[in-house]
Amino acid sequence: MTGHQVLEWRVRPEAPVAAVLVLHGGQEKSERAPGPVNLPGLRMYGFVRAIARETAGARVAVGVVRYRYRGWNGSRADAARDTVAALNDLAEELGQVPIVLVGHSMGGRAALRTAGHPGVTGVIALAPWCPDGEPYAQLKGSTLLTLHGDRDQVTDPGATRHFAAQARTAGARVAGYTVRGDGHALLRRSGDWHRATARLTGGLLGLRPLPTEVAAALALGKAENGGLDLRLPGRRESDPVGLALSSTD
Repeated sequence: MTGHQVLEWRVRPEAPVAAVLVLHGGQEKSERAPGPVNLPGLRMYGFVRAIARETAGARVAVGVVRYRYRGWNGSRADAARDTVAALNDLAEELGQVPIVLVGHSMGGRAALRTAGHPGVTGVIALAPWCPDGEPYAQLKGSTLLTLHGDRDQVTDPGATRHFAAQARTAGARVAGYTVRGDGHALLRRSGDWHRATARLTGGLLGLRPLPTEVAAALALGKAENGGLDLRLPGRRESDPVGLALSSTD
């Protein structure tokens, strides 16, 4: 698949000062190319739109990673390789701007795996795939925010919390939300997922304050526990920082 374009812009302002890359999910093993109707990719459209609204007017470029294959494919880690290629293309086009990676499932694993790439300052991992033995030292100096549904039967919320705790020991700043009542497809509370992810992205880019409980979790030391099972408020709940509640969205 020579000539494959891994980086595709959804928002490309003049002279961007930061960038967000969105990575969709996939399969454990598959060498098939994503088709024209790519459901994992379609699932991320709502996140792209919410992030674009959140960053409008702030000269933030928003792009997606286009995988060559549907699968991770063992030690080849194809989705991570494509993400590195997209990050290299981004740096060549925009220069060294701060980058936030937003990834779901396999895309979350790819985001975590490539967090040590120059320019990546933060990762938002949505129901990420965190198998035993997954490396975490590359997250040193980065900020990691996780969101995982407590009804997820595809990827393990407990494994996400364990990975996040390991990343904290390596020197990452870490906080995590549990999305109660939702599963892996991010459908039951889709609006809450979209709004929270967009607002957390804005926080990581310095466009708004991070929620108080997130800031407290990020300040914890390497050996400290806590802040990895925060409760994500719903749209109708009291939410003074506007993380999941908005009267205009």
